[in-house]
Amino acid sequence: MNLALFDLDNTLLSGDSDFEWAQFLIGKGIVDRELQEARNIHFYEQYKAGTLDIYEFLAFQLAPLARHRRAELDAWHGEYMTRHILPIIGQAARTLVNRHLAAGDLCAIVTATNSFVTGPIARELGIPHLIGTVPATDLEKGAFSGKPRGTPAFRDGKIERVESWLESLGLWWGSFADSFFYSDSHNDLPLMGKVRTPIAVDPDDRLRAHAGEMGWKIITLR
Repeated sequence: MNLALFDLDNTLLSGDSDFEWAQFLIGKGIVDRELQEARNIHFYEQYKAGTLDIYEFLAFQLAPLARHRRAELDAWHGEYMTRHILPIIGQAARTLVNRHLAAGDLCAIVTATNSFVTGPIARELGIPHLIGTVPATDLEKGAFSGKPRGTPAFRDGKIERVESWLESLGLWWGSFADSFFYSDSHNDLPLMGKVRTPIAVDPDDRLRAHAGEMGWKIITLR
């Protein structure tokens, strides 16, 4: 059996689910356009530079979830999927995922984006496991607190979260004949260094340079 891990934003998606969720909320008048867009740009520049404070970002990103009832958020998410996400899932990404699933590989999305936003996307792609940043929830009330629970799935945190998940299944890195991680971002270099077969997907400049030096495969899903 092989292990196949997939980053989501700008990897399986030809866009960023976090950004698209923000744009959806702006379009519905739920959040302030000027503030949201300015902060999004600020955090995205930090992300590209490798200087993002994930907890500062999550405090901003998760705040809208805490202001609204879960049933309302779920209804909005269905609309968001139709308008913003389905158009950025390409056939090449679906074919890649389906190839690993058909081979019987253990497949998971590993993403810093929170699991409320990404859970339905994973299900749309047919990927059975999601390792995303978890927004803390009062399970009785179904309400989000606006804070993350546990370690965010970002940079080295992705390794911690993947290893905890594997451990919960009675597995470890050595359980697999091969292990893959597909990503577009240099922020994922820690996890790419843990798998046997890291694959750069439409990579940013820093990842492309590193992949070239290491002899890693570079592909496009666009």
